[in-house]
Amino acid sequence: SAADVRALERGLARLDEAARRDLGAYAADRPGAGAAGGTGFGAMAFLGATVRPGIAHLLDLLGFPARVAGARLVITGEGSLDRQSLRGKAPVGVARAAARHGVPAIAVAGRCALTGEQLRKARLQDAYALADLEPDPERCMAEAGPLLERLAERIGRDWPALGGAA
Repeated sequence: SAADVRALERGLARLDEAARRDLGAYAADRPGAGAAGGTGFGAMAFLGATVRPGIAHLLDLLGFPARVAGARLVITGEGSLDRQSLRGKAPVGVARAAARHGVPAIAVAGRCALTGEQLRKARLQDAYALADLEPDPERCMAEAGPLLERLAERIGRDWPALGGAA
């Protein structure tokens, strides 16, 4: 209930106060502190943990630098490219990592609500959305496979270095 949430927030504020006072730990206002129900706060305040974006960790685990070496294009995807994507979601992390290795990146998405300027700032060269081909969300989801095939053809035409027609 709303009253429970307020009580929990008061309790967490007291915990933060005690951690600051007794441990010199400052965690409650740091990014990631509220993740997983406050697990991030506890790990930072009591275990000295640091928080980093999940995509950075995944790219390290996958050996992204070795995998992107020699690539001509990186294609990443997301259900919806929107303002939340700009705050650390996987496609932007992949695009930025690809750019650090001199490889252009594009995104394939169900829908794209970002402007061309926002895409460029996110280091995405372009975005291809299923909704551009089929605006009805239900049909778009039901026909995702064929729509993805059409987008793949378009990408091949738009990126001749991949082997498509100029």
